[in-house]
Amino acid sequence: MAQYSSMDKTALTEEYKTLTQAYETYKAQGLSLNMARGKPGSEQLDLSNGILGAITETTNFQTADCPDCRNYGGLTGIEEARKLFADILGVDESMIFVGGNSSLNMMFDTIACMMEQGCSGEQPWNQQGNIKFLCPAPGYDRHFGVTQYFGIEMVTVPMTENGPDMDIVENLVSNDASIKGIWCVPKYSNPQGITYSDETVKRFAALKPAAKDFRIMWDNAYIIHDINDTPDSLLNIFDEAKKNGSEDMIFEFCSTSKITFPGAGVAALAASKNNLDILKKRYNFQTIGYDKINMLRHVNFFKNYEGVLEHMKKHKAVLQPRFEMVIHTLESELGGLGIAEWTNPNGGYFVSVDVLEGCAKRVVELCKNAGVVLTGAGATFPYGNDPKDSNIRVAPTYPPVDELKKAMDVFCLCVKLAAAEKLCQ
Repeated sequence: MAQYSSMDKTALTEEYKTLTQAYETYKAQGLSLNMARGKPGSEQLDLSNGILGAITETTNFQTADCPDCRNYGGLTGIEEARKLFADILGVDESMIFVGGNSSLNMMFDTIACMMEQGCSGEQPWNQQGNIKFLCPAPGYDRHFGVTQYFGIEMVTVPMTENGPDMDIVENLVSNDASIKGIWCVPKYSNPQGITYSDETVKRFAALKPAAKDFRIMWDNAYIIHDINDTPDSLLNIFDEAKKNGSEDMIFEFCSTSKITFPGAGVAALAASKNNLDILKKRYNFQTIGYDKINMLRHVNFFKNYEGVLEHMKKHKAVLQPRFEMVIHTLESELGGLGIAEWTNPNGGYFVSVDVLEGCAKRVVELCKNAGVVLTGAGATFPYGNDPKDSNIRVAPTYPPVDELKKAMDVFCLCVKLAAAEKLCQ
């Protein structure tokens, strides 16, 4: 079929009628399908059921630095868990703080700590008047939600194929002391699946902020979440930071939320000694220690970093066919029409689709009315405001394969219908 933009009004009208008929057929089926959030599906969750038996009545609850994991204590986590996360992130074990089940919670606490305690000898952020955060977009809606919750002004930075536009980042950070940080998902970014180039990572580590208390929130959520045999490679930002003496500028986060059980995983952060000392002052009042039994459960289940990587191969086997089917459907249904573009990531949890400008909200609405739930249009931008109303995040992981195929068929139909509707006006 020809590109929609090259079709005359008569042909477009006929196309619109045909699409509407197909759409009404789907609506009549009473579908209830969900591609809204990047949750592991049941098949993935089943891969970790063995972890439930990794702790038994006969388990030795004594670890290298903890007399009894069942008791109080161990603020920064058991040594074995710190070692496991240090290997995952490629940092020294002394830099690791192991928390509860949610890295988002640790990010929230880190921002709260900066707001209330401050860092680098500066006043707490909440005493500095209007402060700002850089938000690469499209990006992760929950990052934006945390910033908005604290009343921090969000400044959008466009994403490129190599990561955030570093010319813009460098210019803003070096000239505006009210900019206190930036959100980053450096490997398989949410939602585009972009991995920051080596140059981008080096430029981040070499930033010269006007604000001494500027912090990079390096959310490495998908660091080992490859979905095919050509995975991306990400430069280690702390290795680069050491070359620049900028380790204090970085907080790095990860978790096992999409490795074992999202509701019962383990999260961790990596930071310099100075930053850890600041966080510990807060955590000392907040908790006497996180769930060391769960940390031990994960250590017993994986044994070591190599065990984690072997486990991730099982996830890849589940996810690869899903992503391949999504890309194939997009190519076969929308390819050549000139009404949509999409990413084809090597890992992560999402496919980012840019539909015809001004149509994203309409596509999401049409999908919802046909029984397919998507993440809200605009969610991938600060304040929920996509200036082009074009970006939609597709999450292929949660639905069973047969449901995912039908959901993608509906999605592609709605993309075409919204485009024809707009062009017919």
